[in-house]
Amino acid sequence: MQTSAILNGKTIEPAPAGSSEVVSVFIDGSSHAAHAGELLVDLINRVGGKLAQVCYHPQLGPIQTCDTCLVEINGQLVRACATIVSNGMSVSIVSPKAHAARQEAFDRILSNHMLYCTVCDNNNGNCTVHNTTKLLAIDHQQIPFQPKPYEVDNTNPFYRYDPDQCVLCGRCVEACQNVEVNETLSINWDDPYPRVLWDGGSTIGESSCVSCGHCVTVCPCNALMEKSMLGHAGFLTGISKRALNSMIEVVKGVEPETGYGSIMQLSEVESAMRESRIRRTKTVCTYCGVGCSFNVWTKDRHILKVEPSEGPANGISTCVKGKFGWDYVNAPDRLTKPLIREGDDFREASWDEALDLVARRFTEIKAQHGPDSLAFISSSKCTNEESYLMQKLARAVVGTNNIDNCSRYCQAPATMGLFRTVGYGGDSGSIHDIENAGLVLIIGSNTAESHPVLATRVKRAHKLHGQKLIVADLREHEMARRADIFLHPKPGTDLVWLSAITRYLLENGLAHEDFLRQWVNGLEEYKNALAPFTMEFASETCGLPIETLEKVAHMIAEASGVCILWAMGVTQQSQGSDTSTAISNLLLVTGNYMRTGTGAYPLRGHNNVQGAGDSGAAPGTLPGYQSVDDPEIRARFEAAWKVKLPTTKGLDNHEMVDAIHQGKLKSLYLIGEEMAVVDSNANHVAAAFSMLDFFVVQDIFFSTTCRFADVVLPATPSLEKEGTFTSTERRIQRLHQVFEPIPGSRPDWKITQDIANRLNANWNYAHPSEIMSEMASLAPLLAGVNYERLEGYKSLQWPVAADGSDQPLLYTKKFNFPDGKARLFPVLWSGPVEKSNAEFDLHLNNGRLLEHFHEGNLTYRVKGIQEKTPDVFVEISPELAKERGVQSGTWLLLISRHGQVRVRALVTDRVSGRELYMPMNSTESPVNRLTSSITDPVTHTPAFKETSVQMDVLPEIGESPLPRVNPRFGHPTPQDGVEVERKWKRPDYHLPGSQLVQIQQK
Repeated sequence: MQTSAILNGKTIEPAPAGSSEVVSVFIDGSSHAAHAGELLVDLINRVGGKLAQVCYHPQLGPIQTCDTCLVEINGQLVRACATIVSNGMSVSIVSPKAHAARQEAFDRILSNHMLYCTVCDNNNGNCTVHNTTKLLAIDHQQIPFQPKPYEVDNTNPFYRYDPDQCVLCGRCVEACQNVEVNETLSINWDDPYPRVLWDGGSTIGESSCVSCGHCVTVCPCNALMEKSMLGHAGFLTGISKRALNSMIEVVKGVEPETGYGSIMQLSEVESAMRESRIRRTKTVCTYCGVGCSFNVWTKDRHILKVEPSEGPANGISTCVKGKFGWDYVNAPDRLTKPLIREGDDFREASWDEALDLVARRFTEIKAQHGPDSLAFISSSKCTNEESYLMQKLARAVVGTNNIDNCSRYCQAPATMGLFRTVGYGGDSGSIHDIENAGLVLIIGSNTAESHPVLATRVKRAHKLHGQKLIVADLREHEMARRADIFLHPKPGTDLVWLSAITRYLLENGLAHEDFLRQWVNGLEEYKNALAPFTMEFASETCGLPIETLEKVAHMIAEASGVCILWAMGVTQQSQGSDTSTAISNLLLVTGNYMRTGTGAYPLRGHNNVQGAGDSGAAPGTLPGYQSVDDPEIRARFEAAWKVKLPTTKGLDNHEMVDAIHQGKLKSLYLIGEEMAVVDSNANHVAAAFSMLDFFVVQDIFFSTTCRFADVVLPATPSLEKEGTFTSTERRIQRLHQVFEPIPGSRPDWKITQDIANRLNANWNYAHPSEIMSEMASLAPLLAGVNYERLEGYKSLQWPVAADGSDQPLLYTKKFNFPDGKARLFPVLWSGPVEKSNAEFDLHLNNGRLLEHFHEGNLTYRVKGIQEKTPDVFVEISPELAKERGVQSGTWLLLISRHGQVRVRALVTDRVSGRELYMPMNSTESPVNRLTSSITDPVTHTPAFKETSVQMDVLPEIGESPLPRVNPRFGHPTPQDGVEVERKWKRPDYHLPGSQLVQIQQK
């Protein structure tokens, strides 16, 4: 991710990737080809030039605080990081003037930094300050180290800040202000002793810091360090602080006599020794669907840190979960032995006994009741290969299409809307295309908390590049507060205002007529279906002013390109499929497909919810979305698998629950899904599980769902396996095994294969790569996917042709229908099924939190996350709180038509009026005890968002459910990056090299 910079009030934009214009630049006498618009520092780095650069980072762009990249051009000193190449430019790195200036600049840096590399946990070959000391052959400091009058800040649970190690490069500030755009960090350059500030001077722990880790990742030294590194990385760093300080004093004491040369040699020997025990393994995040990838640093089973850098989706970015949320992998309550139910208890069993029991009971139930009396549910936490084997077990071994995955709970309606209109059930493009949009419209997505790294790209484009942002939601969350327009429609009415705006565009000459004529079918029929959706009807139904709706319509029409992002606030309605269809219809009418900066982006909630569907873990489609009732497709799979396959669509997971209650479904095999908590109408689901003849649950912890099982099988998390995940961008990425499985546990694909072979399947997969090769041979969508093409940080975005070429941006030549044209799909309006009334007078919304993932089975095992967000709560508006006598911490009893939960109140203006919001992060008081069994009739996705409750105020008042250390209580300090111009105005600053040299901007 190359970024722009602000120089003297002007924006410097680096050359676009693949820029065709080439210029010639001379560097120390040698000619080099450069891209027009390329930054000089990037050219020097690309051709292997040896140039110091402490503050520059290619994903941050020019910061210009360190002055260590000074070079000479036409006799004058310029910063290479802020100079754009021009044809014929002659650059000298090695000139005496430039060399002396860089040494002076770095000497100033060392005056801020206590150099003690040998006993520093950051001495791992990648410390910029250490490496620059070596590059510039610094032997002695001309300016002595000056301690700052500040204490080390240890108040964040995940990292610490040491002002005495801080070189004031501003990388962390730039990353926080303009990449993460949380806008917490700053430097007060007017202070006599500048330091990095959180919220202008708060402790880190009580600031608005969301622990995303951007600042720690880009820090060029040990000023910002993961606490998991401290005392663990080096051979000499785990000793007591007193002894460590004594060693530092020894190092500093010998420096004046011996110089840094010998000390650096010693530190590099120690650094090299670390390579024998520190492993760096690339993996893919196991939380949301953004698809962040990074290196995991480990020493034995201790996770030292997560280091993002090259991930195609995230670069240097992470969120709190991806950066720090991995403690669960080594949690003491991991399942390590199979469990078999005996009465109301479980006993440990050997793998052979457990697997034999599973195979025997599956065989008996199939013989007695037929193959369709068994059902299988794969996990969106599992790999593509594991979901593929799960559906193959169901279809090829047992003989049923009763196979599904958790996309039924969230993403199936979005997939359906896109299949109806454009032909592929996935994001139109990449996060890069969202960044390029002139306008982003977010509907029913708390993007900054549910998909935080993707949200950073929107926040950045909106802040720095003039992107417009419209947000439609029931809550005024972060993205809503940043938006140019925030729409708060009545619950469940998004289809209406979307359709009304589309009609308005068509009737007022604002549609893209040329695009419609060339690329879209069904316009006249669609126009007729829009007849009810007047602006007046939308205003009355949605509670939105006509003027606002018209303004939104004009902004969409006038934008250079529109991307629409949506999630569970849309899909978890009884008309989720139709609302998703309306979104795509709007994009077609305005010509917002087929080019970058446009398209439909249903944001996938889990790390592999897209891949689970791609892999065929669905009742109606084989791998690659090939229909089970197509004889030709079935024949191909039958030939490959050497079996006859079932011919009709199976049960989805919602239908499975009903079939259990009806006595038709006798057995269920469930992998990695906390279904007893996360499925809608949880009491109804739990009752079904208790009725099963035989229930197998495969998981890494003994979950709430495990309590209903007959056999529990101990699986492994992503860090203990090989495989691939497919992100919301349709991006397929490899994860590499970081740890050996904890003794007694096994990867899911191995367990499924063991069960299949006990049922006489004779599978012989030795590695997940073999599973992927088989899947690719049968699914044209994935034809060219193999592990060699996914090695390291390489990725592919489906569809992937046999030659390995992929499609990061879909529909550049045609839509995925036989005639190559998209289809406008008429939709009707029926309204929410479950509505408020006098008894159930409050609307209950629900969703995710930044800190926790889903029900919290993983994140509650991370101590630092639990410290920040220890419990579930229900958000209540200030006006409702006043009316009912509620304050933050008041215990409430929420009662719906389906169940009740006891939960504490959090009074906040994020919600308004008689609308409540309750996060999912609880297994003790799960919100889904309140939700219904009502579904979207097309996909059977539960209408989680259509819940009405009554609220009883209980007499107990506890502490606020959010502690003061939660970042919601902080006060961000937005500014334009590090604001280096303020540093240049300090009386003690001059450009290194000569106070008479005037810097020239090239």
